[in-house]
Amino acid sequence: MYNVSVSPHIRDNSSTRKIMIDVCIALIPTLAFGVWHFGLNALLVIISSVLSCVVSEAVFELIVKKPVTVFDFSAVVTGLILALNMPPNVAWWVPAIGGVFAIVVIKMLFGGIGQNIMNPALGARCFLLISFASRMTDFAVDGVSSATPLATLKAGETVNLLDMFLGMQSGCIGEVSVLAILIGAVYLLARKVISIRIPAVYILTTLLFVFIFNVAGGNGVPTMNYMVGQLLTGGLMAGAVFMATDYTTSPITKGGQIIFAVLIGFLTAVFRVLGSSAEGVSYAIIIGNLIVPLIEKISVPKAFGMTKKEEV
Repeated sequence: MYNVSVSPHIRDNSSTRKIMIDVCIALIPTLAFGVWHFGLNALLVIISSVLSCVVSEAVFELIVKKPVTVFDFSAVVTGLILALNMPPNVAWWVPAIGGVFAIVVIKMLFGGIGQNIMNPALGARCFLLISFASRMTDFAVDGVSSATPLATLKAGETVNLLDMFLGMQSGCIGEVSVLAILIGAVYLLARKVISIRIPAVYILTTLLFVFIFNVAGGNGVPTMNYMVGQLLTGGLMAGAVFMATDYTTSPITKGGQIIFAVLIGFLTAVFRVLGSSAEGVSYAIIIGNLIVPLIEKISVPKAFGMTKKEEV
């Protein structure tokens, strides 16, 4: 017996489990650097975040009598990305609450993997930023508080670009080392888990509008230190590689991906330059996630041989 179906016929060995394991591997350099740079509390935050996500998904599915899907590693990825976005000295129970919110509220209540309307980890991070603002913005290291590089740039001061590239800066656990993020990006690109399209367009659009808004706002032409600093800090690289490329919450068409990347790049620049906060990556991406259905509607290519009237 043969299963006859309509073309095209595509054979692919990819699976959710394989893709998620690849993402986990790609996250290892940046999270490992975060633990080395910030200390053991960062490791505790990562463990708390991952365990919270995995246990929340398993318990929810057992309660509603659905197949347990924790072995596809999607909950692990959510926990790792949530931990990537956490301050290194935050109390362990903060990411634990975030993990429950990410899995139960944003993922499972919408139907589980593939049906959530926004990136669960970023949605949880924004929830935590609103609920525990002081804890989520405390980037003290060894008891010494210091401004994040983005706040320093916003104040008109210069930053050490080499330190920012290597990761010798304050910030969230997994966003500080651009070098470590790039190692993960190269792995994902080599494994064809992501394409360069969304990260490249997102980063370039952000820098373009940061430049435009500074000039239009009367601040003059930004210095090279300012522009490169915007690239190397604030989670822009991590967001572009690990979050904006999420399969479920980003468009599937090439044209849609470009529109999506331009939109979130524009929003990131708006939040960074015109907003009261120096950061904007998380909010920009989840707003973009909500608009993805509309983007896909206008970017789906017309079927070959079909007229506009027939398409409607």
